Formats: sequence, structure tokens, C-alpha cells
Amino acid sequence: MRIGYKIFLVGGFPIAIAAAIAVAAVMLLGEADRARSGAILAGAIHRNVLTAVTERDRYVDSLPGERDMHSARFAVPTERAEKDLATLRDIASDGDDAAAIGEARQALVHYVMSMGQLETVTQQNDMLIAEMAGRASRLIELTDEARQRQHDSNADIVAALSQRDRQVRDARDLVEAGYALRSALSAAGVQAIAVLAGSEAARGEAGDGLNGSLRRLRYAVAGLSSVLRVQGKGEAADELEAMAAGFGDRLMALADPSSTPLDALRAGEPGGDVEQALTQWAERLLKVYTTQYRALHDEMAELLTYSVKAHETEQATQNIAIAVLKLGDAAAGAFKSRSPEASAAVLDESRAVADAIVGLPISPLIQTDMIDAFERWREGLSTTTEGLRQQNALIAGMDAAAERMTAAARTLDQRFTESAEAIGRSIRTVLILGAAIGLVFGAGTAAIVARSIVSPLKRLQLGMLDLAGDPHRGRIEGSWKRDELGDMARATNVFVGEILRREHALRRSKDRADQALAELRRTQAELIQAEKLASLGQLVAGVAHEINTPLGIALTTSTVLDQEVSTFRQEASSGRLARASFDRFTARMEEGSRLLLANLRRAADLVHAFKQVAADQASGERRSFELSRWLEELLTSLGPMLRKGGHEVVAECPEGLEVETYPGALAQVLTNLVTNAITHGYGPGERGTITIRVRPLDGTTLRIVFADDGRGIPAENRRRVFDPFFTTGRGGGSTGLGLHIVYNLVTSTLNGRLDLESEPGHGTRFTIDLPLRVAEAVAEPAMEEIA
Repeated sequence: MRIGYKIFLVGGFPIAIAAAIAVAAVMLLGEADRARSGAILAGAIHRNVLTAVTERDRYVDSLPGERDMHSARFAVPTERAEKDLATLRDIASDGDDAAAIGEARQALVHYVMSMGQLETVTQQNDMLIAEMAGRASRLIELTDEARQRQHDSNADIVAALSQRDRQVRDARDLVEAGYALRSALSAAGVQAIAVLAGSEAARGEAGDGLNGSLRRLRYAVAGLSSVLRVQGKGEAADELEAMAAGFGDRLMALADPSSTPLDALRAGEPGGDVEQALTQWAERLLKVYTTQYRALHDEMAELLTYSVKAHETEQATQNIAIAVLKLGDAAAGAFKSRSPEASAAVLDESRAVADAIVGLPISPLIQTDMIDAFERWREGLSTTTEGLRQQNALIAGMDAAAERMTAAARTLDQRFTESAEAIGRSIRTVLILGAAIGLVFGAGTAAIVARSIVSPLKRLQLGMLDLAGDPHRGRIEGSWKRDELGDMARATNVFVGEILRREHALRRSKDRADQALAELRRTQAELIQAEKLASLGQLVAGVAHEINTPLGIALTTSTVLDQEVSTFRQEASSGRLARASFDRFTARMEEGSRLLLANLRRAADLVHAFKQVAADQASGERRSFELSRWLEELLTSLGPMLRKGGHEVVAECPEGLEVETYPGALAQVLTNLVTNAITHGYGPGERGTITIRVRPLDGTTLRIVFADDGRGIPAENRRRVFDPFFTTGRGGGSTGLGLHIVYNLVTSTLNGRLDLESEPGHGTRFTIDLPLRVAEAVAEPAMEEIA
């Protein structure tokens, strides 16, 4: 029998038992779901009722403009509760549950109807409160108007008092000046009578007293005249001054002994008429202004009394406005707390304010309006108080209904939860019994089937392990069987044969790849060595060309000197050596020796430079050297190559810059960059400028910028220029290793970094950052790899 049939047999018994258990469980789960749904709906009803109560409270506590929003929010949970109750009625199967649901629905209907009544009462209260606020505002406006009128009346009284005060002061000044004039007149009359009653001999002494009285009179007249003129009574002042001048002239004549004799004066009664007229004028003045002064004083007293009463009325009006504001605040607090008792207390307090308004001594029209506005406010307060009682009664009824609904919801939730738990316990019992029965039958069947499968499988396992240890041991046994284990044995034998065949093929391919890699490495090393030898050959050719010029000049100079020596010897042997010939010979010898020395020194310097550069490139050792002088020697060795193409090199390097690195590797880098620029940067016949700028970045790093003004590198080639064997001048003999060697030398041997910038038509720029001191432990392995 195949393994699949055996496994089906093992699983058949448990599956059948599980199916029976599943049918029973599905039936029980349906009941459990019904009970859980009922519990969930009961909980939702409880939450919706609480939400409705919350929105009801928010509706009552909110401002009138926000009540519609809370009313709409109240409708949402109540509608949900209604739908949930209808659904719960369909789910309920027990008579007690149906009765609880019916009671909850009745309570919900009553709750919603009560909410409608509450909204109506609340809207009426809001209208009454708004009307009360308007009437209170109108009452405040009326009190302000009354107070303003009283204030304006007070201002008029103050103005009248100020005017009367000025008039009193003017009258008092005139009365005081009149009294002074009358007193002076009396004194002068007494003195005049004394003079007339005396003798001519005593006239002089009595005249002195009369002169004093005359001066006093003049002062009094001047004072009264000044007061009259200040008060705009100029005619009276002129009349006073005229009468006083006539009276004064008579008195002066009486006081002067040298004037008219006394007898003549007695006969004529000097000054009698004038004195009488002046005295009468002063009496009339005193009588008029004394009476006016007393009348003004009485009038001022009356104005002051009226001003005090007006101020008291204004203060009483303001107190009424304040009392109305306090009553409004107290009423608002009572409305907010929904307290009819507090509202009734405010109504009682308002009676005293009504009495105060009635007793105000203000305009009857304003007083009537104030009484009417306040009485209407009190009527609104009384109506609103009754509305608060209705509102509180409705809220209490709604709270009782909500309590009945929540109690019913809790009862339903408890019943449905207990039902679901009971069903859950039944399901667990069925599952445990079914699992136990299925386990017994399944274990027995599995043990029998497992023995028939495990034994052949164990033998197959041992055969595969032996084959894994020695793939050449042969085929696995048991491939003749017609079951799954026989299929596995036959497939394993096929896989092992295929693996052996592919292993032999892979070994042959690996050997060929190793040979090709070794050949490639050998070819690469040869090309790199050839590139280095080519660079060295260019260096030798350039130095040879450079040395040829000074040596040619030295050879020509020595030939000329040899001829001069022969000519001088002949002249000396013949005894015809002249002074001029001797001087010419010494001058030519001096010039020739100087020329020989200069050219031979140049040749020696070139040889030394070539020797140092060649030694650096050949040895590959690290050493310390002065960079500017080393760069000058390197460019000297590259001079023929540059002059051949007509190119110019501009080198900028600070003097005294010491570096410790590999001069051979650095020379190879700059030589390859110069060669690359000349070969690929310029076309045939083009001349350019190559710039080499050297500067230290900090105390540890050196930067070399190599730039040319040639044709530049296209964008598609910039990423490949450092790859080995990549070149655009393969037809011109380029190997494609120049920049590859430069990159490896900079990054490995010199332990630096190389960046490339180039745009077609704008030249190429290489930026090389190198350490001033190269660590030998890092550099030497890299040099061996490059070599």
C-alpha cells in the first residue's frame, strides 16, 4: 500500500470525529454568538443611554445658541438605543428577557418625550431670560439717562453758583469801597469843621489834619473808582471822580493859610453842597449794592441746598443701576444652577429696588418707564422661576426613566453573558470528550501505520548517509519498490549520477580558468613592466637629447681652442710673438675655458638629475627629499617630450617643502599624467599648457593639482579611464595602462586619493592628495603588487 493511503487512513478517524465535534460546536457557537450579540447590544444600549443623559445635561447647561447642536446629538444615541432594542427583541427567546426589553422601550419613549417637553420649557425660559436681559438693559439705560440729566442739572447749578459767586464778590468789593469812601468823607467833614471853628493862627496846624483826611479821601475815591471801572461802570466812576475833585479843591483851599481867609470861607460855607452830594451818592451806592449782596448770598444758599439734593438723587439713581446689575447676576446664577429657590429669593430682593425707583425725585416720564421696565423684569423672573421648577421636574423624571433603562440594560447584559458562558462551558466539554476519543483512535492507527513507514525510511536514510560519505560506493538499495520510498531511492540514484558528472565537468572548467588567470596576470605584469620601461626609455631619450647640446658646444669650443693653441705655438717658435697676439690668445683661452666649464657643468647636472630620477624609478625605495627641487629635475628630464609638441609646463611648488614618500612612484605618476595629456589631450599640431600646482593642506597632507587645457574627457569615458586596458588611442600604440598605474600608485603605494574633473572642450584636472609622511608598512606591499 502506498504511503498516501496509509496516511489517509491515519487521518480519517480523527477527521470523522472532528467533523462530528465541529457540527455540535457550530450549533453551540450559534447560540453563543446569539448570547454574545445580545450582551453586546445590551452594553451598547447602556452606553447610548449614558450618552443621551450626558447630551441632555450639556443641552441644559449650554448657551441658548448651542442648544440645537446638543439636541441633535441627543437624538443620535436615542435612535441607536431604539434600533438596538428592536434588534435585541428579535434575538431574545426568553419571556423574562422580552419583558425587560419592553420595559426599557417604554422608558426610552418616555425619556424622548420628556426631552421634547424639556426643550419646549427650556426654549420658553431662554426667551424669558432674553426678554429679562433686554428689560434690564433698558432699565440701565433709563437710570443712565436719569443720572445724566441730573448730572447736567448739577452742572447748571455749579455754573449758576460760579456766576453768583462772582457777583457776590463784585458787590462785596463795591460795598467795602463805599464804606471806605463814606468813612473818609466823614473824617474830612470833621476836619473841615474844626478848621472853620478855629482861629486864623491855628489854621496851619489844623490844616495838616485836614490834608491827611484829604489824602485818605483820595485813596478811597481811587479804590472805589477802580472797582467801578473793573465791573464796567465807567460813567459812575467818572461821576465819582468829578464830585471828589470839586470837594477836594474846596478842602485844599480851607487847609492852605495863604489862600482865602477863614471869614470869607465861613461866609461861603466851602464844600457844603459838594460834600452833601458826594455823601448822598455814596449812601445810594451802599444801599443798592448792600441789598444786592444780601440777595445774592441768599440765592447761593438755595443753590447749594438744591445741589446737594441733586447729587443725592444722582447717587440714588446710580445705586439703583448697581442694584439692578447685582439682581441680574444673581438671577443668572440661579438660572445656571437651575435653583427655583434662589430665583424666588432674587424676586423678593427686587421689591426693595422697585420701592427705591418709585421714591426717586426724577423726571416722571423716565420714572414711569423705569417702573414699567422693572415690573416687567420681575414678572419675567417670576415666570422663569416657575419654568425652572417645571424643568427640574422634567429632568428628575428623565433621570428616573434613564435609571430604569440602564437597570434593564444591565439585567439583559447579565442574562445574555451568563447564557454565553454556559454555552461556552458546553462547547469546552464537547471538545474535550471529542478530542479524547479522537486521540485514542488516532494514536492506535498512527502507531500501526508509522511502523510500516519508519522501518523502510530508516533503511533509505542509512543508504543515503553512506552515499554522502562515498559518492562512488554504488546505487541505493530499495529502488525496486513501487511506493514513495522506492521513488525516492530511484531519484537519489539519478541525482548522484548527475552530480558526479557535473563535478568532473566543473573540475575541468576550473583548471582552464586558473590557467587563463595566470596567463592574464603574467601578461598584465609584462605590460606594466613595458610601460615602465617605455617611460624610462623616454627619459633616456630626453636626457640624451639634452646632454647632446652642451657636449656639442663643448666639443666645438675645444676644437677652436686647439687651433688657437697651434697658432700661438707657431708664433712663439718663430720669435715673432707680439703683445697684442699674446693678449688675444689669453682672452680667447679665458672665454673658451668659461664656455667649456658652463656646458660641462650643465651636462653633469643633467646626468645627475637623470641618475637620481632613474635610480628612484628603479629602486622604489622611500626617502625624504625637497619636493620643489625634485619636481624641477623631473620636468628637466621630460623637457624633450614637451618641447617636441611645443607644450609648456607651469610648475608651482613652495620652496623648502620636505616630503617622505616614494619618489619613484611619484615620478611614475607625474610622467604618466604628462604623457597621457600630450598623447590624448591635444590633437596633432595643437599646443597647450600643463599646470602642476603643489601646496600643503595642513601639517599632514599635500595636494598636487595636475591640469591641462586640452580637449577634455567625454562623460561616457570618465568612469572607465582608470580601468586596465581602456584606451581611446589603441591605434596609436597606447596600452590603456597609464592611468590605471597612476590610480594604483596613488591609492596603494603613496597611500593617497585621486579625483578627476573634466568637461569636453575645457581640459582635464587631476587632484591628488598625499600624506607628507608615508608609512612604510602600508606602502611596501602595495609596491610589490603594482610591480
